[in-house]
Amino acid sequence: MEGLSFPSFRPVATVMMVPAPPPRSSFVEMVAISSIDLSNAREPLRSYPVNDGPVDLDKHRTALNINIRRTLAEIERNAKVLRSLHPPLAGALPEPKGPGRDLRIDACRGIALWCIFLNHFPNNIGSWLTLRNYGFSDSAEVFMFVSGVTCALAYGSAHSRDGWPGVITRTLWRSWDIYAAFLLLTVACAIMVYLSGGGRIADESNTRLLLEHPGAALAHAAILQYRPVNTDVLPIFVVYHLLFAPLLWLLLRAPNVTLGASLLLYVLVHVFGWTVPAWPDSAWFFNPLAWQLLVVLGAWCVIAGKGVGPWMTCRMALVLAVLYLTFSLIVALSWWLTILEDLVPQALANVVVYQVDKSDLAPLRLLHFLALAILAVWLVPRNWQGLPMPLMRAAIRCGENSLAIYCLGVLLALASQIALVDISNGLAMQIALSLAGILLMIAGATLLSSIRIKPRRQPRLTLKT
Repeated sequence: MEGLSFPSFRPVATVMMVPAPPPRSSFVEMVAISSIDLSNAREPLRSYPVNDGPVDLDKHRTALNINIRRTLAEIERNAKVLRSLHPPLAGALPEPKGPGRDLRIDACRGIALWCIFLNHFPNNIGSWLTLRNYGFSDSAEVFMFVSGVTCALAYGSAHSRDGWPGVITRTLWRSWDIYAAFLLLTVACAIMVYLSGGGRIADESNTRLLLEHPGAALAHAAILQYRPVNTDVLPIFVVYHLLFAPLLWLLLRAPNVTLGASLLLYVLVHVFGWTVPAWPDSAWFFNPLAWQLLVVLGAWCVIAGKGVGPWMTCRMALVLAVLYLTFSLIVALSWWLTILEDLVPQALANVVVYQVDKSDLAPLRLLHFLALAILAVWLVPRNWQGLPMPLMRAAIRCGENSLAIYCLGVLLALASQIALVDISNGLAMQIALSLAGILLMIAGATLLSSIRIKPRRQPRLTLKT
């Protein structure tokens, strides 16, 4: 205390300085201690009268440490009693390991958003940097699986903090956000095509119906039955977020049974051809009855997937994954490179082409994604040194703002397609549009991260003098 000639103190507030998670490793975050915890911490001090004499700090520190140890021991005993009275659910949410969230999740989602943008406008040399031309699956599988992981983490945290009312509230709000973004994106695509003059772009982007019959098209878009090209992911996520609260309830109580039911539904879709009706086509491009498997699998890995970790990291799984990825690589390249046609029988290549249907998540695509996941677990650990690199930090920023960046990527892909048709489709233009689009996505994500306001509840501390 200032103004005194001897060492003394009065506890009025306490803060903790904790390192901020990467990529903001050069900053720190101040986390205030609540007034209740502060009052409990002051409790041992009340047994020591305040006087004006000299203070023996070593003596008082020893006594305080003894009281603190006793308090912590009592808290631990009470916690054990509570745990015995309330056993955990079958699929309890795991405790986070290490500081902060797993940045690999946002990095994967950000890279998937870049790849989706590069694949969304045709005749683009940049698409050769994506997974699409090197195997049976592409970035859509990665995006779906990672979305299941992030939903389990986000809504699981809401369940731990606010219970089921908090989970339902968050799922409804997130579904509304995605639904509103889908409708705005639909209108924005139609406006861009109209300003470009329509023509072939209107047919390729499936916006001619909206331009010629706006009332009917908007009515069907409102019930998620009409979608311009490249917006198909948003309606399926509206449905998945609406249904995630009951899915989380099932996963927390019977995780393996829930995953088995999801797998059974996936099999029945392929056996009986179940689809969801759309307009004017007969079915959704992304069949939600099939693609739900990846979302459920991602959520299951978070809640009850501890036992699968040793299996994915065993050498046998790695060998099988590498063999399957090599086979799919040769087959996929044989579709484009005539030099590899002799390595793959034409009959096999033709059969595989019809067995990698994207709409219903063909089994060959699913196996290819699982092989990629096994390889990623081996090559990219949680503490991977490449995460702080500028490129990875940019991907993380895009992954943190996935909804806005996805919508931006759809508009940029449409603008790039218009530029290739109206200006030039040369190689230099393709490279320029690819780089410009990704840089704009990074700039948009950085801007959103910088202006995002996260309200933090600061406790009111009552200071007594």
